[in-house]
Amino acid sequence: MKLYYPSQLYNPAYRGKVFPLLKPFLKDANYTDAQRQAFYGVSDTDFVLVETMEEAQVVILPMSWNYYVQTNQLDKVYALIADAKEVNKVVWSLNAGDFGVKLHYFENLIVFRQGGYVANNQKGHQGYPSIINDYLGKHQLDVVYLNTSYHKQPIVGFCGQANLSKWNALTEMFKQQARNFKSYLGFSYLEPQKIVSTSYLRASLLKTLETSSKIDTQFIKRKQYRAGVTKNKETHDTTAEFYNNILESQYILCVRGAGNFSVRFYETLMMGRIPLFLHTDGYLPLSDEIDWKAHVVWVDYKDRHNISEVLCDFHQQLGQEGLIALFKKNRKLWEEKLTLSGFFEAQKNIVLKEINYKKYK
Repeated sequence: MKLYYPSQLYNPAYRGKVFPLLKPFLKDANYTDAQRQAFYGVSDTDFVLVETMEEAQVVILPMSWNYYVQTNQLDKVYALIADAKEVNKVVWSLNAGDFGVKLHYFENLIVFRQGGYVANNQKGHQGYPSIINDYLGKHQLDVVYLNTSYHKQPIVGFCGQANLSKWNALTEMFKQQARNFKSYLGFSYLEPQKIVSTSYLRASLLKTLETSSKIDTQFIKRKQYRAGVTKNKETHDTTAEFYNNILESQYILCVRGAGNFSVRFYETLMMGRIPLFLHTDGYLPLSDEIDWKAHVVWVDYKDRHNISEVLCDFHQQLGQEGLIALFKKNRKLWEEKLTLSGFFEAQKNIVLKEINYKKYK
């Protein structure tokens, strides 16, 4: 696929805000082109950068929308989208961060995002996965993860922040209400959010699962995100503890965080386990292609009080062969569709089909 990005809208000083698919191709002085592409699992035979918009099949907005809002460059971005429409090109963009920024609708604009709410009916907005490293492969656990046995009672794990304090919950909700108030008045570029204490929500669901005599639980509850660790996170003992908790479980409770998405959801799939997923109206990637309910224990928010019953009913349908088959299926899904290369390969195929459809229509 041929990609074009406007160099005048790219700022290498803010690499953390660069559109993910461009990172393997744009210079980072610490790595060669081959090293970067190998690290991200993307090849220049699959994606090629071209010099002009007319040559391209997709135009990429090189930085996240958050960057352009913060640097007052929206007029330049709007002009780019208009130019792309003139030559019948779609523009890929990223609305990053927990909350996302408020955006206008453009007919030829695709907005990839993790946060947000499907019910807002924002045309062109699509789910984007949290891109994570392959812990299973790195630690050569890609065979070990299948060494587990089916038991009558499902084994549910969780390692993360949870807090049953109602005072803490009120504090979280007050802060969110204040952010929303600023957004409604036009003093904030962030999208308004639903008012919910996510740490209390997680804690209450953990308590519900713990009180069920039909479920085996192994929960590690933290008062702070990542137990307060801010440096050398990947090598810290808490990281190994986190992934071991997933590996030693069959199901992992996955609930939204500050933003309406769960990184743990993708970590669970990467580890070949089954998300016990509380659906809070968030975006999921490739929702037109992936039957998500075939990969997770799906619990709608309105049914959260029945989470134990939903889990037990799901588990009883599996058996040993079904459990292992779903472990394999989820690991394969992550490898093929939810890595950086897998996700954009799927997006490439969608665009090329659309181009061919228009060509032969």
